[in-house]
Amino acid sequence: MGYVEDLRKIVGTIPLILVGAVVIITDDDNKILLQKRRHHPVGRYGLPGGLMELGESTIETAQREVYEETGLKVSNLTLIDVFSGKDHFIKAPNGDEFYVVVTAYWTKEFSGTLEINDEESMSLDFFNMDDLPENIPTSHKEMIHKYRTLFAQSHMK
Repeated sequence: MGYVEDLRKIVGTIPLILVGAVVIITDDDNKILLQKRRHHPVGRYGLPGGLMELGESTIETAQREVYEETGLKVSNLTLIDVFSGKDHFIKAPNGDEFYVVVTAYWTKEFSGTLEINDEESMSLDFFNMDDLPENIPTSHKEMIHKYRTLFAQSHMK
């Protein structure tokens, strides 16, 4: 059991501030890796990532979550931005409420074999930046937009 689950046993569903990290992973064709989620928000595409455990840095969180969700090891993470505020409030289906502070990174450096973790993902696919699925959470769309604004043009070949 992780930190958040242990904390929830004590405080119940009241709003918390939680820290997370996501990674925009691009391949050689500048396609972006998206995960079709098995958990909240179920069936929607999103960036690989998740919530911080005690003692982790945001980079360690990003690397651990990406590995758990995709089987890929990522390196040379470049900071995109930190996203927080009232627009980053989540109420999970079980009633848990939280504001998330998400550090978003980008990398094209990854190794390993892309593998679906059946507990986390329904599918994992690389998508063309101009043809992303519609059902991406607004917060992840914001992160992808910020990536494209800051980095995409300089990384396209």
